[in-house]
Amino acid sequence: MLPPVRTVNVLPGQRSYRIKIGPGLLARLGQECAELKLGTRCAIISDANVRPRFAPAAQRALTQAGFDAVVIAVPAGERAKSLKTVEACYNKLAGHRLERKSFIVALGGGVVGDLAGFVAASYLRGIPFIQVPTTLLAQVDSSVGGKVGVNLNAGKNLVGAFHQPRLVLCDLATLSTLPMREYRAGLAEVIKYGIISDATLFRRLERDLPKLLDREPSTLAAVVARCCEIKAHVVGQDETETGPRAILNFGHTIGHALEAISHYGKYLHGEAISIGQVAAARLSAQVLGLPQVDVERIRSLFERAGLPTELKLSAPQRLALMAAMSLDKKVSAGELKFVLARKIGEVKFGVKVPETLRRQTLANIFPPSLHHSNTPSPHFRHVLR
Repeated sequence: MLPPVRTVNVLPGQRSYRIKIGPGLLARLGQECAELKLGTRCAIISDANVRPRFAPAAQRALTQAGFDAVVIAVPAGERAKSLKTVEACYNKLAGHRLERKSFIVALGGGVVGDLAGFVAASYLRGIPFIQVPTTLLAQVDSSVGGKVGVNLNAGKNLVGAFHQPRLVLCDLATLSTLPMREYRAGLAEVIKYGIISDATLFRRLERDLPKLLDREPSTLAAVVARCCEIKAHVVGQDETETGPRAILNFGHTIGHALEAISHYGKYLHGEAISIGQVAAARLSAQVLGLPQVDVERIRSLFERAGLPTELKLSAPQRLALMAAMSLDKKVSAGELKFVLARKIGEVKFGVKVPETLRRQTLANIFPPSLHHSNTPSPHFRHVLR
């Protein structure tokens, strides 16, 4: 039996929108957009992997509802989040004569959502957009909250905006075609929500992880909905990340730096932040007294999910990682601050960590490599196969 469609509301007032979660929602895309009373012209931005699978159905649903929809294909992978790709999208939108009442549909994973959202935020000084996330990571995290942007060589998401979608449509059926490596990467964000806000969710993940790995429909629907509820609550408290919203970055300071020094694309976002969250848990034990048993529970859950928890780096690579961390968006007055856990289900943002402690923790998470190339730990090599 298929799970019912669940709805989560995000933000109050005129900026409010709904997240809809359930199977078969892609076929209702046109109907849902019509209810929002948007303009008749639109563009579906999708990547080379997702476009063949889902763009025809999305375009058909929009056309049947009376929309003039064009598909814009972008490269797959994190490297597509570039100003060069943004410019190419602008030119295609102008060629299709999109106007201020027109809209963009972001069809794909987190990369497509971030990229398409930034294009929507900046084209004609801002037009509406719809999120149709097709990966687990995007459904539970990046499609919700309005943070959009692209990367620079210097760091991840250093150019961006806050631009809320008008609707998020999470069709759980799209996850059935997701490669296992990408699905596991999405679990890194799912586990994060348990650590930062919901100890009950964390215990459920410990108990029901085999069902989640099997993509059992009712378990998947309930977990995705709970993650969206947590993010919606956090975003409602702090839409533009001036304070409490920073807790969503647990493990991301180190994770983003790892992505940057590997030039984006070598490691999936979820793989990088899995390592980052284990490092953050170890720092939490040193700085905030997170019980060692909780550190082990966190490490164990990521490992059981098939995610990496450490990575061998050479000494120059570790120095590059420290330098990349110094460019993190959470640096304030030249000082890097962390999100750390007091216990599973409760975290604190804006925590200062002495540099000596940071270096010691990084040395444990990134043990020395004899080579000058990124060398995954044996567990990570298993993940990459």
